[in-house]
Amino acid sequence: MAARKARGLLGCGATLTVIAPDVCAAMAELTPLTIERRPYAKGDAGAYRLVVTATGIPAVDATVSADAEAAGVWVNSADDVEHCSFILPSVHRDGAVTVAVSTGGRSPALASWLRARLAAQEGTGLGALAELLGRARQSVHDDGRSTEKVDWVALLDGSLPELVRDGRFDEARAVVEAVTGTRLSD
Repeated sequence: MAARKARGLLGCGATLTVIAPDVCAAMAELTPLTIERRPYAKGDAGAYRLVVTATGIPAVDATVSADAEAAGVWVNSADDVEHCSFILPSVHRDGAVTVAVSTGGRSPALASWLRARLAAQEGTGLGALAELLGRARQSVHDDGRSTEKVDWVALLDGSLPELVRDGRFDEARAVVEAVTGTRLSD
């Protein structure tokens, strides 16, 4: 669980320091990551902006959580929503698209299940779709027109997502150009 949370934070560009006497192989392989191989020392949490505790040892997690709260540092205590000042949603990323699902800490398993189903349902290509639509939107702006005049929902409810998902980018671009009245460069 700790490695999964660390991977997600690194994916957002966070700078991470792990304080633990031992770390699992999955954690040790993450980069860039600073690992301090030692037990948590009372007060360590105050040196950070955000703290995640996921040791699985209730006494250690409680100490880290209490220290963070006392120092005014946000803390997420894995599997202990009562000792969290924030919760982490289950996140799927594809290029510029981020889908986050949360159950308010009530059921991380449900959030993860929903995120996986949404990602599987839409498949790959959401990032590419966002890039294509972003280019089209910019092109409409460049033509001096309002993007409010384009029926983006109808475009998305049509064949466009499937064309992008299938890698048929020339056809997808032609559909977007027809609907937006623009010419997109390659």
